[in-house]
Amino acid sequence: MESRIQRLALTAGASLVTAALAAGGLMALTAPSASAATVTLTPTADARVQSNAASTNYGTSSTLGVDASEVQQTFMKFNITGVSGTITSAKLRLHVKNAAGAESTSGGTWKLMSNTSWSETGVTYNNKPAIDGATLGTLGSVAINTWYEIDVTGLIPASGVISIGGLSASSNGADFDSRETSLDPQLVITTGTEPPPPPPPGTDPILVGAGDIASTGSGDNATAALISAMPSSATVFAAGDNAYPDGTLANYNTNYHPSWGAFKSRTIPAPGNHEYHTTGASGYFDYFGALAGPNRNGWFSKDLGNWHIISLNSEVNMAAGSPQETWLRQDLAANTKPCTLAMWHSPLFTSGSHGPDSSVRPLFQALYDYNADVVVTGHNHNYERFAPMTPSGAVDNVRGIRHFVNGAGGSSHYNFTTTAANSQARNSDTYGVLKFTLHSNSYDWQFVPEAGKTYTDSGTTACH
Repeated sequence: MESRIQRLALTAGASLVTAALAAGGLMALTAPSASAATVTLTPTADARVQSNAASTNYGTSSTLGVDASEVQQTFMKFNITGVSGTITSAKLRLHVKNAAGAESTSGGTWKLMSNTSWSETGVTYNNKPAIDGATLGTLGSVAINTWYEIDVTGLIPASGVISIGGLSASSNGADFDSRETSLDPQLVITTGTEPPPPPPPGTDPILVGAGDIASTGSGDNATAALISAMPSSATVFAAGDNAYPDGTLANYNTNYHPSWGAFKSRTIPAPGNHEYHTTGASGYFDYFGALAGPNRNGWFSKDLGNWHIISLNSEVNMAAGSPQETWLRQDLAANTKPCTLAMWHSPLFTSGSHGPDSSVRPLFQALYDYNADVVVTGHNHNYERFAPMTPSGAVDNVRGIRHFVNGAGGSSHYNFTTTAANSQARNSDTYGVLKFTLHSNSYDWQFVPEAGKTYTDSGTTACH
């Protein structure tokens, strides 16, 4: 990574943490401590105005700009929510647009604004609000295709709507990507500073769970009983299609909550296709709330011991350059943990009746590029383990990601329709949970069967 990072200086109090070439969408960031929580917010509105088109609104443009010749100013609005605890770090991230003739331009001065009522589709140069608040920072000469960060720690509130304005005294001002692109501005807020003490010997974190869990008369009570028998410190994952038939809030309260709801406060969830039977997976996000991550977009990450755990959303855009894939690469670049596990619903590799979902390959590719260790999915109502593989499905015992499918959380079983290449273990008649014991540089896995069944699968693998 370091060979791809260009560290640049900012002027007048702005702190550039790093700038990275936008090819690959990479940023190397200072990672928060193990107990820190990070919320990444994108603008709820942004727009530029310019003096040579004083009555024109540019709220839906892909470009934001600051300039002093044909005067251009930029406005952004953020709704700060989902932040709990003391803010220890806050960064405003801006991406300089890939525009011809912008190799050496001024990044402008960025300030808070008292006016938060301006409209993205209504603001023009003629009616523009004043950029009248505290200065957040000034960017000096900036390069195209590059991320920049301004340290705004201590300058923004912990909640509420804020406006930020940008302007420049230079006639060679910069263009930035707007929220209409996949490289939209970001406000990244971190809370918490003290890392937790190391666990005593023999108490490495446990991550346990399944997908495809709860419907009327399903096996969710049997799998919930398995988790209840494990240490109460175990973190639980729910890998999508958690509440049937439609993932509504009523389905969650009636079918999921009486069994797996006992572990709700320690659950890392992911949405599945049944959650999206409701618009925007509203039942899922309403039920899990902040546990489902910020912004109701379905992707977030957290650390468990020496492991970085990522929950992703296989039901929305995952293409290279999409908001989710771009966020994933940024998250992986910032991660300092030696071991990484990612979870989502729809599998890239499977022998089940729901065939392989190739649309998730860009996520798998990003994880492979950053040496992740494990991917866990559901969707097929059975259990399957694969050899460590590349994104194209070739065995790679050096850097390959071990892929598990565990849709055996309680919904009725699916048979296997084929045997996919590099499938190493399979079962289609036993409900059960997949248990990971997360050591400092390795992991144990174990498929734990429901009471009365005997199928199991287990092993140990070192992290990359």
